[in-house]
Amino acid sequence: MKLIWHWIVSALALLIVAWLFNGIWFDTIGAAFVTALVLGLLNTFIRPVVKLLALPLTILTLGIFALVINAAMLLITSHFVSGFHVEGFFTAFFGSIVLSIVSGIMYAVLED
Repeated sequence: MKLIWHWIVSALALLIVAWLFNGIWFDTIGAAFVTALVLGLLNTFIRPVVKLLALPLTILTLGIFALVINAAMLLITSHFVSGFHVEGFFTAFFGSIVLSIVSGIMYAVLED
């Protein structure tokens, strides 16, 4: 049940980010749920490998390159999910920052 709850919260956070950014949008609400699932899978399986390979660059940039990795995961997700669109790298970069903040707030408020 907790896994489904996290999936719903992630989809809602993605919808909020899409509402805040003109360069990020969904064709349908269902695409938001598919996007949350695909992004979760990418963050679970691909992101740790990319972070490990990029560790020297992340250390060199004092952690800022981790934000680039987050943006890349959002862009990759937009290529896999047909109803999810991200216009460019900078939209994905700032969108991933806002997505992290919104998700963190939502999890903190709704976990109780």
